Amino acid sequence: MTPFECVPNFSEGRDEGKIRRIADAARAVPGVAVLDVEWNADHNRTVITLVGDGDALLDAVLGMMTIATEVIDLTHHTGEHPRMGATDVVPFVPLAGATVEDAVRLAGRMGERVWKELGIPVYFYGSAARRPDRVDLPSVRQGEFEGIREEIGKNPARAPDIGEPRVHPTAGAVAIGARPVLIAFNAYLTTPDVAIAKKIAKAVRARDGGLTEVRALGFEIKERDRAQVSMNLTDYRKTPIHRALEQVRREAERFGAGVEESEIVGVVPEDALFDAAEFYLQLNRFDRATILERKVRTVASSMPGGESLASFAGRLAARTPTPGGGSASAAAAAFGAALGEMVLSYSILKAQPDPELVAVRAECTAARAAFLKGIEEDSRAYDAVQVARKALKDHAEDAALKAAHLAAVRGAAEVPLETARRAQAIARRLRGVQGRTKAALASDVVTALALLRAATEGALENVVINLADLKAAGEEVGPIEAEVTRLRLP
Repeated sequence: MTPFECVPNFSEGRDEGKIRRIADAARAVPGVAVLDVEWNADHNRTVITLVGDGDALLDAVLGMMTIATEVIDLTHHTGEHPRMGATDVVPFVPLAGATVEDAVRLAGRMGERVWKELGIPVYFYGSAARRPDRVDLPSVRQGEFEGIREEIGKNPARAPDIGEPRVHPTAGAVAIGARPVLIAFNAYLTTPDVAIAKKIAKAVRARDGGLTEVRALGFEIKERDRAQVSMNLTDYRKTPIHRALEQVRREAERFGAGVEESEIVGVVPEDALFDAAEFYLQLNRFDRATILERKVRTVASSMPGGESLASFAGRLAARTPTPGGGSASAAAAAFGAALGEMVLSYSILKAQPDPELVAVRAECTAARAAFLKGIEEDSRAYDAVQVARKALKDHAEDAALKAAHLAAVRGAAEVPLETARRAQAIARRLRGVQGRTKAALASDVVTALALLRAATEGALENVVINLADLKAAGEEVGPIEAEVTRLRLP
């Protein structure tokens, strides 16, 4: 597999249901992983980070764009961030084993499909630009949707690289590119004065004589009553995060303001954070090879197939809400089912196979696959609740958002409930045939049952936590509570 990162930006940051549909279109594509979904109501924009191989990644992005074209209407869109399309920008970033030239070819294939299948005109930018004046994304997006709609058929300089010289009526146009890793970095000022933010942005951005490889704009963030300097660091090796922050801080001091807080939107290379740590901690002779997680990854990288156990355990240990107890419960159940399969495989006689042992082994195999799938399903369910809760916080009386929040909470309860149901069912089946398994494997059966019991208890605790939210909203949860009680019985 040749790996690429893709970070499509969508002109929707307020409707949780639409955001979820767009992201789910990528999650449904095998070989593609959704790493991050970041959205902002003031910008009215969502940034989604994917990784995958070329063909699968194209399918995933096109699926997302199809949904975005269906649910986003730019003729009714407002937000702080500039935009030219419902899917505004689609950058491809080469990862290990891939080159910028590979990413350019991928961008070209994406553009052909977008015009052919969606009827959206395409502009290429960055390393994929086909004209020198389109290397810089702001130049491509100049005038935004409304300006491009007015000029695209009149001014030859605004003609798209692929497609007819007309915007899609509601989805506009799209910029597709190839670039190195970009860091989206925002600094919130101690003032709500957006004029100060705009002056600082002009001082730090490259095109106005500021820092190399920095794009910057000043925004008003109404929900926080703060002005924001929003930056894209297009090459963090030339201008690292700490240098950009220090420059913003110095410029802010000129106006009697300061930096209250900063944030990173989307994913970030760990080396960029280590650069900042070395700067602020003055670690002038620091060897990054001594970092614990890097040493663990070095060991884990020699393990065959998929994600290593060390990697998953590291994700569990990280100070992040997901994966959490629900995912750990599903993983424990997968180990229990796998151990049951092993015991049964040794216990089934080739000459005269016991039909019930064969059937239980098949059930363990199917359950193992379901439990493994449940590991990430539980994380996605929790993430959906967080997105819905954030949307509801901004619009507490919106009936549609209330319904979406309740649906997300019900989903977050249903995923671990299904894990508990399946874990208990497999445990019951194993206990039913335990006396017919090989005596030498008795300890393995006990271990399998203990894992399945732990998975059931852990999953049910996750159900109970979500039931509390449903109860608070006046939802009927009696049948689920009764099932939880029944599943807790020996």
